[in-house]
Amino acid sequence: MRRIAAAALAALLLALAPDPSAAQGTPRPRPAPADPAPKARPAEPAPATRSTEKGDKNAPVTVDADQLESLQKEGLIIFTGSVVARQDNQTQWADRMEVYLDAKGDRIARTVSTGSVKIITRDCKTGTAQRAEYYDAEQRVILIGNARVWQDDNVVTGERITIYLAEDRSVVEAGRQERVKAVFYPKKDEGKTETKTARAPGTPCS
Repeated sequence: MRRIAAAALAALLLALAPDPSAAQGTPRPRPAPADPAPKARPAEPAPATRSTEKGDKNAPVTVDADQLESLQKEGLIIFTGSVVARQDNQTQWADRMEVYLDAKGDRIARTVSTGSVKIITRDCKTGTAQRAEYYDAEQRVILIGNARVWQDDNVVTGERITIYLAEDRSVVEAGRQERVKAVFYPKKDEGKTETKTARAPGTPCS
């Protein structure tokens, strides 16, 4: 019992003993208050993005030409003279382009282009033909008359080539005089040659 009492008395004396730094006039540092734990912020939703590789049907259409003729009753707009039409990283050139609107006159239903027709698709395929028909609802382009489509060194030719823009799919049909022709080059060895940098979706074709 005496040992326990002596130990308790020694602890009490140490607790009541004056602080040497206080006797010298030096303030005793106080422990800094603990910073409250930061409140977790609610996760912000990621910004909505669209797949430009698949295309955006609601993207605006811009057309440059030498002349424009509007036939409102027929729902038809005719562009003539070095026509250049662009929509969502897709470009088409022609001497004449007929634009047919839907029943309400709010959207483009289809287009018919003739004369020096050339197109560049969103995935950087280039096509030429005597005539091109575009159907917006199906996202389909038909090249008619000595049609030719190429990308890099790969080339296909035929009388009629149908390109399904949203499906990355093409159908080539032969004519009466000539059969379908295609030339495909194998990919080069990546270890021996420099590889091309992948094109980010939505960037213009070089």
